[in-house]
Amino acid sequence: MSWVYIEDIAQHEGQEVTLKGWLYNKRSSGKLHFLQVRDGTGIMQCVVFKNDVPLEQFALADHITQESSLIVRGTVRADNRAPLGFELTVTDLQVLQVADGYPITPKEHGVAFLLDHRHLWLRSARQHAILRVRSAIIRACRDYFDGKGFTLLDAPIFTPAEKASRSSMRRSSRRRPARGRRHCSPRTTSVSRHT
Repeated sequence: MSWVYIEDIAQHEGQEVTLKGWLYNKRSSGKLHFLQVRDGTGIMQCVVFKNDVPLEQFALADHITQESSLIVRGTVRADNRAPLGFELTVTDLQVLQVADGYPITPKEHGVAFLLDHRHLWLRSARQHAILRVRSAIIRACRDYFDGKGFTLLDAPIFTPAEKASRSSMRRSSRRRPARGRRHCSPRTTSVSRHT
């Protein structure tokens, strides 16, 4: 069985293939499970029939958590009801890693929650589509300027220095000779000797 990307699945209708990806979502209906598997190029519906896989794999399909890593093998078939117009009839299911406590579920979340989990939110279909459009725009701009003979320059990122506050100051044991008072320096710039 050949390993294929979901975006190329239409070229493999009627063939046995292997998909590697993450569980995006799932729903169950008695003797079958519908697993939505994503691999970075798309999301595909994989159908696990109770009679097509060993019982332990069927039970495993019922308990896989969202964003778990898996390998799915089966036959590609056309189906107008499937999101891509194709679905995979699963003959073998292997879970590589179970994701515990994935915080972003298919239900709606507030913006503050999603921003706190931004690194995971990028896995959603909408955010992934936005990143693909952004990538295409950046590629077009770079191609245009490369064609005009420009050179890309990545300037360093300058960040403001931390403001020294009373709590971040440390007292020096040195005395300033002119005034006889101790002076303070920010902790962030101090070098201390540990023994």
